Parts: sequence; C-alpha cells; structure tokens
Amino acid sequence: MGTIKYIHLQVKGSKMYDLLIRNGTIVDGSGGARYPADLAIQDGKIAAIGRINEKSRQTIDAEGHVVSPGFVDGHTHMDAQVFWDPLGACSCYHGVTSVVMGNCGFTLAPCKQEDADLVFRNLERAEDLSRDAMLAGIDWSWETFPQFLDAVDGLPKGINYAGYIGHSAVRTYAMGERAFTDQATEADVKMMCHVVKEAVQAGAMGFSTSRTVNHLTADDRPVASRVAHWDEVRAIVNAVGETGKGVFEIAGEAPGRDPERIRAYHRRLRDLAVESGVTQTWGMFSLRVAPELWRPYFDLLDETAQAGGRMFAQVHSRALNTLLSFESHTPFDNWELWSDIRSLPLAQQQQKLRDPSLKAKLVEIGSRKYTGPRIVGAEPRPPEWDYVFPMADMREGAPSMATLAREKGVNPVELMIDMALERDFKMFFRQPIANENQDHVLEMMKHPRSVVTFSDSGAHVAQIMDSSLQTHLLSYWVREKQALSLEEAVRQITYNTATLWGLHDRGLLRTGMAADVVIFDPDTVGAGYPEIVADLPAGAKRLKQTANGMLSTIVNGEVLLSNNIHSGALPGRLLRC
Repeated sequence: MGTIKYIHLQVKGSKMYDLLIRNGTIVDGSGGARYPADLAIQDGKIAAIGRINEKSRQTIDAEGHVVSPGFVDGHTHMDAQVFWDPLGACSCYHGVTSVVMGNCGFTLAPCKQEDADLVFRNLERAEDLSRDAMLAGIDWSWETFPQFLDAVDGLPKGINYAGYIGHSAVRTYAMGERAFTDQATEADVKMMCHVVKEAVQAGAMGFSTSRTVNHLTADDRPVASRVAHWDEVRAIVNAVGETGKGVFEIAGEAPGRDPERIRAYHRRLRDLAVESGVTQTWGMFSLRVAPELWRPYFDLLDETAQAGGRMFAQVHSRALNTLLSFESHTPFDNWELWSDIRSLPLAQQQQKLRDPSLKAKLVEIGSRKYTGPRIVGAEPRPPEWDYVFPMADMREGAPSMATLAREKGVNPVELMIDMALERDFKMFFRQPIANENQDHVLEMMKHPRSVVTFSDSGAHVAQIMDSSLQTHLLSYWVREKQALSLEEAVRQITYNTATLWGLHDRGLLRTGMAADVVIFDPDTVGAGYPEIVADLPAGAKRLKQTANGMLSTIVNGEVLLSNNIHSGALPGRLLRC
C-alpha cells in the first residue's frame, strides 16, 4: 500500500531532493516496458530516476503502484471554470495535470467586459455553461487575448492550462452583433487575422472554430463562428501559419452521407493543412445511425500527411454518454405535466412520483412520440429505451432499460421512475449519443494518427462526465479487456497528447523535464460513481466524479492530490505555446 511521508531532514553536506518517490514501477510514457525505480524531484523538475540513496524533504512510498507522467487532455472548455475553481476538478481527480482549453471556437477573449454577453451567448447553450455562474464567478480584467492569458497566469491553479483563441469570440470582437448574422467584410477579416496572430505570438495554443450544427445559442441561432464563410476560416488559419507555430482545432461541418459532399469537405481540410503549414485536429466518433461514416475521415489523416500536411484525430475511450438523473436532467423535463413536477424541490418530486395515479399519467405522457424542438449536442434526447442503460455502478455491460422493462413486464418510463426512487434519486441512466460500438472505439484509439482525449471538461457540466476518460482507458481497456498494454495506454494520454500539442517538456518521465507525475494502482484505478453537486457560482449544478486507485497527483514537483484529497498546494501554471 502506497504511503506519503513528510520528513524534514537537515543533513550537512548531503544531497537533499524536494520529493522522492520510492519503490514504484515506472511507466515512462514512451511506450517502453515498465521497470522498477525511484524518482527524485528538485525545483519542479525530474532530477533522477533509478536507485536513489539520497535524502528528501518529502517521500512517497509507491510500492505496488505505477509511476507515470501526468495525463494531458487536449480538449477541454475550462476557460470560465479556471476563474472559480483553482483545483481543476474533475480532471485533476483522474490524473490530468495539463489541459488545453478554448476548443471549438469558444473563449472569453478577446472581449471587453461590457460586451461579455456576446461570448456568453456563444457558450451558454453550446457548452451548457450557466450564464449566472459566469456572471458571478468571473472577475473580468481583460479585453485582448494576451491580457486574458496574463489574467489566467496570475490565478491560483492546481493544474496547468494552455488555451486556443476562439473564432466565435474573435468574430464578435471584430463585428459585434453582426457576427451572428453577417458575412465578414474585408476589414473585418483583416482585423481578425491581426487579433489571432497577436494571440498566438503571446502564447495561445492556436486557433479554434466550430462549424457543427450542434452548436446553437439559447435562442436557436448558430454560434458566431458557424456564420463565417470558409474563406474567412482559411484566411485566419493562414495567418496563424505565418507565426510558424500553433494548432488549428475545428468542430467540423456535417456534410451528411453524400460521398461527393464529404469528399469536397475533406479536400478543404486537407488543402488548408497543407497550404497553411498549421497542424490541424478535430474530434471523431462512431455513430450507430451511420456506423462507417468515420472511416473516410481516418483515411484523410494519411492522405493529408502524404500531401505534406499534419493532421490528427481526437478520439474517446468509450461511448459519449448523456447522464440522466432526476437530480439534474431527464428526457422529459420540458414535457407536458412533467415540467410542473420537475420544477418542484426534489423531496416534493419524490412525493408526487409515489402517487400511483399521477405516475401513471406521467408514464403515459412519457411514452408519447416527441414533438418538441430539435435536440442538439449533449442535451438529453427523447429516449430510445434499447439505448438507455441504468448505472447502478461504473461497470459496463448492464442490460438496456428496454430489456429490463420487458423482463419485469412494465413500461420503461415507469421503471426509470421506480429505479430512481429506490435510490433516493441517487441514480444515473446512461444515454449513449455516439461511440456505441466499442470495437470501433478500440480501432480508432489504435490508429497511429489519433490521440485519446476529448473530455470536454468544463463544459456540459450537468450533462456528461468525461473527465474520467483517462481512468476509464486504464480500467476498462487495459485491466478488464486487456486490449491495450498499460504502456500503450499511458503513452496515449501522456507522450502522444503532450507532443501533438507542443508541450515538449511534459508527457515523459525524463531527467530535466517538468515533474508532472501520477501514481496509481493498476489493479484498482478507475472512475468513481458520479454525483450531482450545486457548488458552481450562483448555486448552479454540475456533475462531480472522483477516481479510485489514485495515490498521488504531482504538478510541477508539488503534491496536488493524495487519495483525492487536496494538499493545499496550487502549483499549476499557464503553458504558453
């Protein structure tokens, strides 16, 4: 059993490390075989690896545990959260020590404080971020993106943050209200190119945009970046290319299943990667309604490389699940009669749901065909009960609600109510909206031009909980399925992610590199059961999920967490590109 010891030694003339991790099994992130060794840390850097006899001010006994680089997550939306949550939850609980925020074109800068509503309008529905929480939790002190980076740099932080400059924010900064309706003028595009180049030169990770139909404002309009013509995107990415650095991230278009439309879109992506010289990345999932649609996108990765560009796909380690719960959201919250019940305090909801006649009416309404507005993103869908699964625990393989209802001879809506009541509403139901086929998930993860990331941490805060995708990779694909070796899995979430986003001093355990280190038990590591908490600014709700088997998370040489408990240290930094 690993332990942490705090000792204070003064030995005259002897070497004294800040932190010494003893008796661990090193999995160094390279993909090479594991080996037993100690690891010493000094001044925030890895100072030595091997058999170490010198003393230290702090010692961690990692017997029976893996010592690996801290995990790097390249797809988050923690731009707002960083202002009210110094810890970096829930990513930090799952071994993540560095994140890239500002994906999909959604950032808080550039923007004047008096125009904050413009960026909130892009964020609140598309990324499920409470406007009230943002208003209460963000102390606005910037206008430009370099000023925003300086503000983040000055915040107390548990983990490390890097960030893109986002297209929607850039567009509203340059165009105001016109950003949601109009094409940009030549002067608008020139200003946007200047702003983005300035941001990248100041340390932005690059430029991100969204063109997906899933990103809408609260009043059902496209977010600002979706209004832009492709020529605008092309001009800005080429401006990034002039800096000689940076990554272009895109939440992609939906050309449908027409091969010609798909091919035309792929040519635009390929040609932009080649002409700009900017590394390009986008997320990809398998869909049960179009199970082979993802394959041509992976062919595009190799085609782009052969043409002289660099492109990689971001993939997930499991199904993309909306989590349903009476404590957060159900599919029926806005339906007839249901909306009246769901507006009540939870205790009163339980009382109402135990009324047989009222429950029967709710079941009848919940069994009707949905006729409401279009559902987008991670919003709860009208249930297809063959694809809704109860989550009694974190194990995979539970039968669907349709199967269970047939076995019990009841309606699935009634079964959902009964199961939730049995657990005092502390019950989740998993609704996969992508990556339903786990064979496809594994195939995508193993592709040489993909990287396992895409937690969306900081967004969809009461809808999904994918901050645990790294611990799921280790528990499910390594330990349970034995489809990946531990070394392969660790490389996917450390060296590969750090390298592709240019964080070259992280992602490996090597002397001289930043001491971001995770210590975990390979026999027990995994995600804990989620819960709903109301601890966001203005009392907004979010999903919270910690992890099992995580002994220590070390950031820049300081222990951040021990067994999920915060040490009090806040050693995180802003990582500039």
